Amino acid sequence: MSRAPRGDAPGGGRYGEDVFRPEAAGEGERIDYGALAYDDITLARLRDLGAGPGWRCLDVGAGTGTVARRLLEEAGVESVLAVDRDVRFLSERPVPGLDVREADATAPDFAPGRFRLVHARFVLMHLPERERVLRAWAELVEPGGVLVLSDAVDLTSDRAPGTPYTEVMRAMWQGLRDTIGTDVSWVPSYPDLLRGAGLAPVAAEIHVPPLVPGSPISRFWADTWERSRAAMLATGLVDDAAVDAAILYLHSDACAALSAGMVTAWGRRPEGREAAG
Repeated sequence: MSRAPRGDAPGGGRYGEDVFRPEAAGEGERIDYGALAYDDITLARLRDLGAGPGWRCLDVGAGTGTVARRLLEEAGVESVLAVDRDVRFLSERPVPGLDVREADATAPDFAPGRFRLVHARFVLMHLPERERVLRAWAELVEPGGVLVLSDAVDLTSDRAPGTPYTEVMRAMWQGLRDTIGTDVSWVPSYPDLLRGAGLAPVAAEIHVPPLVPGSPISRFWADTWERSRAAMLATGLVDDAAVDAAILYLHSDACAALSAGMVTAWGRRPEGREAAG
C-alpha cells in the first residue's frame, strides 16, 4: 500500500501527518495489510503490460516497498526508483536494484528522468492538483512505456444495504476529504485523463477483495478506521459506538458488504512522439 507524497490538502492537512502518521505504532503493518490484499492483482497487471528484464521503473508513493521489490524479484526488471515523502519503511529492506529516494513527487521540479514504467497506487486520490500531477507523471514515461494508476472507488452508493460497514465507510470518505483532501469520486475518470495527457491506448479494470473475517483487507479497514476515527467523528455521521460496531462487524460472519474497489487504469506513451503537455 502506497503512502502519498507530501502535498497540501484542501482541508488543511497533509497526508500522513494529520491522520496516517508514519511514526505511529503499527502504521507499517497497516500498509502491509493493504499490500497483501492488492499486490497480486497489481503485479499481474504490471507483468501483463510487459514489465520485465530491461525495464527501468518508478514507483511513486512506494510505502513499504512491496510492489517495488516484487518487480525486481519476480518480474526481473532492471531497476526501481522507489519515491516517498517518508522512506523509513523502504529503507528497512534494501534489495539489489532498488533505489530509494525521499522526495515530493508532486513538486514542479521533480525530474528523476524517464522510465519504462511509472506506477502509483493509492496516491493520486489524496493529492491536490490531480490533473497537473497526472500530466507531469505522464511526461516521465519514455516512448513505448506505460503509466499505471490505481486508486480506490467507493461502492457504498445510496442503493447499498444499510450495514455498520456502509455507515462507517461513508463517514470515513467524508472525514478524509475534510481533513486531508482525499477524493475518490473522480477515480472512474482516469482513462479519460490518461488519454488527455497524450497516452494511448488506455484501459482500466476494477478489483474488489472479499471482506471475510481475518482477511488482510478486513484488518486494513479496521486499522484505517482506528487511525481516522477523529476525522470520522468530526463529520457528525457516526459516533464511537458506530465505529466500534463496524469493526466488530468486519470480523464477524454476519459481514455482507462490498469493500471499496481498486480501479487500475493505464496508458501507453506512443512511440515516436511526445505526450501532450
